[in-house]
Amino acid sequence: MKIDIFCHIFPKSFSDRMLAMSERAAYMQKRVREIPVMTDLEQRFRIMDQFPGYQQVFCLASPPLEAIGDSKSSPELARIANDGMAELVAKHPDRFPGFVASLPLNNMDACMKELDRAIQQLGARGVQIFSNVNGRPLDEPEFRPLFERMAAHDLPIWMHPSRPATFADYPVEKKSKFEMWWVFGWPYETSIAMARIAFTGIFDAFPNLKIITHHTGGMAPYFEGRIGPGLDQLGVRTPEEDGDLVKHNLKRRPLDYFRMFYGDTALFGAVAPLECGVSFFGLDHILFATDMPFDPEKGPGFIRETIRAIEAMSIAPADRAKIYEGNARKLLKLD
Repeated sequence: MKIDIFCHIFPKSFSDRMLAMSERAAYMQKRVREIPVMTDLEQRFRIMDQFPGYQQVFCLASPPLEAIGDSKSSPELARIANDGMAELVAKHPDRFPGFVASLPLNNMDACMKELDRAIQQLGARGVQIFSNVNGRPLDEPEFRPLFERMAAHDLPIWMHPSRPATFADYPVEKKSKFEMWWVFGWPYETSIAMARIAFTGIFDAFPNLKIITHHTGGMAPYFEGRIGPGLDQLGVRTPEEDGDLVKHNLKRRPLDYFRMFYGDTALFGAVAPLECGVSFFGLDHILFATDMPFDPEKGPGFIRETIRAIEAMSIAPADRAKIYEGNARKLLKLD
């Protein structure tokens, strides 16, 4: 069995509402048209059938709900999305053993209510957040209750990177060129969000908190040396007037907190980076994911290439089984 824990879908009811809402969702119209499997279940099933024993625990694709709707409309979007995903799981439990709830993080009162509703009433296996909330860092005090509540539920948070083309590569430019905002910007976003969560003591406050990072932790595994010995010297290069920028009260090495995160295998078939991620996080903290359906073939390519990369790693069959399904069953509390 293979349980894909980070793939994307738009329930039809949510897609219709999102595309009708505002100009903020306009660019998604092209994306949905070009990738019909996002909403077309029959096409999705035909792709899934190419891979025996393949199941999906899905979540919405970007953009975040708070980037589509304002604080009044985003809670409605979250309810429609979560109801739609729960309905798909109920209708097709053999294909979809669970779903990941979406939240309106620009309205924290509604966010916390929807979090509990999605988990307690709809059976969500966790929640998805993005690496920033309309440009605001996740470690702001306003968002702390979300981490506390998920630790109490003992279910994971899926963290997806978020950085638009308007985040320019250079201060003198207005937009990022050649989609570098995605190629390099998203791994950077993930890594910075991980650092801010670690350094602000969220893991110290909630030691059983579980956060799954998309794309195997962004830059973190490759930069283990900088995170380890590098951050062990945090502050030695910092001018005195900037002392507040490096102040922290961590109880352990920064590297130890980075290893508390989980990573997925959504690296589009790259074997060496995947081996680097396994080495960094450990076999118990890696889960099978493909990022389906955002590949050039609109679905099957990333599934096939991710499986190929996992099979190419020099690990024991039992460890491969952990990645494919064992870790997901444990973390998501699947039957």
